[in-house]
Formats: sequence, structure tokens, C-alpha cells
Amino acid sequence: MSTRRRLRGYLLSALGLAVAVSLGSAKATADLNPAALSYQMPNQIHWVDDPGGVSQAIVHGDPTKPGLYIVLTKWHAHHMSHPHFHPNDRFITVLSGTWWVGTGTKYDPDSTVAMPTGSFVTHFAKQVHYDGAKDEDCVLEIVGEGPATATPAEVK
Repeated sequence: MSTRRRLRGYLLSALGLAVAVSLGSAKATADLNPAALSYQMPNQIHWVDDPGGVSQAIVHGDPTKPGLYIVLTKWHAHHMSHPHFHPNDRFITVLSGTWWVGTGTKYDPDSTVAMPTGSFVTHFAKQVHYDGAKDEDCVLEIVGEGPATATPAEVK
């Protein structure tokens, strides 16, 4: 099965997670079979703050290793990344707030485009972009194939 086809399947699963997160948590019951599914309630998702203005929670896989990963990323207001690229395609759903995206090697936050809640964005492998939050926090679900690295690409 091709990587794109496999990622599409994973993406459908990830979109289901996005819908569940955005609509709130359902009641878990003691009748659920742990061999059939696993889940994390919102208060069980472990968020880690980064000094760069983001918080992240790994909900599936390990972004530092080969294989599928799903990460929730919260961009805090007034924080943006600088131009960079990733080695593999990444698939992003905006779960809340407005996420701002730009392309190219020159950092220009004024040229970014708003992606409101519900938007879906693909970061194509090895293509330069920058992104973040302006006036409000935003939460993203990022699905990709690891290892997930970011290579700086800013031209000043």
C-alpha cells in the first residue's frame, strides 16, 4: 500500500479524533473493551509547554521515530515560527481558533493567511513555510510520518 494511501486512511481516523475533540468528550463507560479501543479524556492528555510559544501533546506514535504520529499543537497568541520545512508531508486540521500560514524563505507575518477553525492544510515535504497565532490561541491536530524534523530556511 502506498504511503499516500496509508496516510489517507490514517487521516480519516485522525479526522474522527478531531471531531471528537472539537465536540467535547463523550461519556466513557466501564463496558468498553480495552482490547477493542483506547481513549484519552481531555484531562488525561499530557500537554508540554515549549518556550517557543507552543504547547504540544503527542496522542499517537512518536514524532522522533519512523512511523505515523498524531500531535495536538496549541499555538499561543502572538507567537509565530520562522521559515522552515519538514522532510515528510504533514496534514493539519485547525480544531479551534485561527491559525496563520505563510510560504517562502522571507519571514513576513503580515503576508500570512488566516485558517479558521475547521480548516485543513497540507504541508508538503521539503516546502518552506511559517505559521502561528496572531491575536488568539489556536489548536491544531498534526498527522504525519516520522521522524518529524524542522529545518530552518529563512533568508534575511
